[in-house]
Amino acid sequence: MTKTIFEVNGRQIGKGLEPFIIAELSANHGGSIERAKASILAAKEAGVSAVKIQSYTPDTMTIDSNKPDFQIKEGLWKGNSLYNLYREAFTPFEWHRELFDYANDIGITIFSTPFDESAADLLETLNVAAYKIASFELTDLPLIEYVAKKQKPMFMSTGMATIEEIREAVMTVKQCGNDQLLLFHCISSYPAATKESNLSNLLLLEEEFGVLVGLSDHTISNVASISAVAMNAVAIEKHFKLDSDDCGPDSSFSLDPKQLSALVEDCKEAKLALGSKNFSRSNSEENNKIFRRSLYFVKDLRQGDIVTVSDIRRIRPGFGLAPKFYKQIIGKKLIKDVEHGDSVQWDCF
Repeated sequence: MTKTIFEVNGRQIGKGLEPFIIAELSANHGGSIERAKASILAAKEAGVSAVKIQSYTPDTMTIDSNKPDFQIKEGLWKGNSLYNLYREAFTPFEWHRELFDYANDIGITIFSTPFDESAADLLETLNVAAYKIASFELTDLPLIEYVAKKQKPMFMSTGMATIEEIREAVMTVKQCGNDQLLLFHCISSYPAATKESNLSNLLLLEEEFGVLVGLSDHTISNVASISAVAMNAVAIEKHFKLDSDDCGPDSSFSLDPKQLSALVEDCKEAKLALGSKNFSRSNSEENNKIFRRSLYFVKDLRQGDIVTVSDIRRIRPGFGLAPKFYKQIIGKKLIKDVEHGDSVQWDCF
């Protein structure tokens, strides 16, 4: 059975609630803490639920090696080494307290993705509200266990993973007694093509693992995120940048503040459009029932006349008897006079 409520920093996340929108800053600070803080403020003003950063150093991610294994040969970061990529992209540990304090001061939830145990320990000293496990770390079960034991809410991305790998990660969290888990469906391609989003996996993840689900969206539009919310995704994560400048290796697939604000509003609208599974009609529809077809007299008739097919029609508006009574009315005797344009009512017979 799916856990129905997930909570981060006092904010409930779940079906029937507004989607939880996470602005992923990632490397889009461009090496400037002031730009990072300005980005956090812009994300808050765009209406997001939380801002997320990434906690690692080049040396906690990889080693500085020129061997072929450590060179990126394809994709957005082709030609770079892993070490140099992370050296360009990382958010220094020394910034973390200032960024957390700033986010708290302006009233926006901030949390992070730790990529090793030292990062998790740092985040604990900052009283982090939640943890994110990145797709590339989903198979690092020792790290997942270490984080799960903190007994904080956890988001885990499932990009590249098989069902069995996801199952191992989920079981690792649950075996630590932590049931505060939300799975992000994710396509780990940068950027990802909308046509490859495969949002049906949202349903599969929920059914298979009994947890709430969301989308970590790396496409360059908002279509996949909006569609995911319409499929009951309760959380959306999207990369975000302060402006149109090329501010780091993630900027090409990141939203600017205007796009981020549109994402927030469109996801809210998508959630409202879902409604509820009870087939009740809206008030606006009820008011429009008067424009349905109904039965009307189209001739002047006298008391005692027998109604024929030429005497009544099924026309708009809807103040007369429903069209389903048409055949039943034919052949009935009038007990009062009627005029052309009078609605057909039972008290006429």
